[in-house]
Amino acid sequence: MFDKLAEVEKRYDEIAEKLYDPQVVQDMEQYTKLMREQKQLEPVVGKYREYKAAKASFDEAKSLLDAGGLDKDFKEMVEEELSSSRETMERLQEDVKVLLLPRDPNDDKNVIVEIRGGAGGEEAALFCAVLFRMYSMYAETHGWKVEVLGSNETELGGYKEISFMISGEGAYSRLKFESGVHRVQRVPETESQGRIHTSTVTVAVLPEADEVEIDINPTDLQIDTFRSSGAGGQHINKTESAIRITHLPTGLVVECQDERSQYKNKDRAMKILRARLLEGEREKQESAIAAERKAQVGTGDRSERIRTYNYPQSRVTDHRIGLTLYRLEAVLNGDLDEIIDALITADRAEKLKASDQE
Repeated sequence: MFDKLAEVEKRYDEIAEKLYDPQVVQDMEQYTKLMREQKQLEPVVGKYREYKAAKASFDEAKSLLDAGGLDKDFKEMVEEELSSSRETMERLQEDVKVLLLPRDPNDDKNVIVEIRGGAGGEEAALFCAVLFRMYSMYAETHGWKVEVLGSNETELGGYKEISFMISGEGAYSRLKFESGVHRVQRVPETESQGRIHTSTVTVAVLPEADEVEIDINPTDLQIDTFRSSGAGGQHINKTESAIRITHLPTGLVVECQDERSQYKNKDRAMKILRARLLEGEREKQESAIAAERKAQVGTGDRSERIRTYNYPQSRVTDHRIGLTLYRLEAVLNGDLDEIIDALITADRAEKLKASDQE
């Protein structure tokens, strides 16, 4: 591990030198790439340098004690320094192990989130709207931008499905564990006898695909236009601005009808298609190694129930890590960090365990 850390520090210093090179400064693409790499290495190098400083203090204290001849007070002070340095080294060693774990290459990407109603009909559609609001508010607290890509709204203000992009640094790294089945338990407004109903909603979180990652052959696409349908707007049903794209090799179908412009709808539909195709490739790769290592907390299977929102008890339970919080309203208002931090910690623990066994 320490050989690897020395290499990382050397690379960090090399980048720092290059960033002062006038030729590099003038080449914006190269400069930006080096700045991004430096930023990724910085936490590791910082912890490694802290570790080296603690080790130097430890070695100095040990050599003084080994030499002997110290008076009582000074000896106690040196022993305290030795113990403190050892504890710092052990803590930093664990921190560095986490930082050296293989990094998800998608972590810095924007995400496309797709929410669909499952069991429960209109009640599930209404909860789709609740989850969309929750993720939108969470994005707002992180300074991220939310853009609706497509939606199918119901008469009561819910969504049969809604797709939206969240753009911002680290969006995928924070939201990737949200994929799965979300279950809601509450008394619907239409329920006269006060019985609690259980409904389900599926959430898919897809990293935005770069064009270079997914090469789509135009001949593999069937593009159809049709008239928008749904709630409101004078433009509805007057022009064929809605777009349906079918990817013939996989049978994937994407529709977008939220914009008046056919061009904008096509652009949004292509973004969703690219993200879904990239996710399909990623799932193929992960399934090949799933027997040896879990790629995410839990199985990552979207049929798995990952979280329950219980309104009568004001309770949220994440079943993958056994975390229960009794502050449902705050969570639904976008206060998700405690849950997400716990999921990231559990994921790192799994990966550390796997790396120790290799």
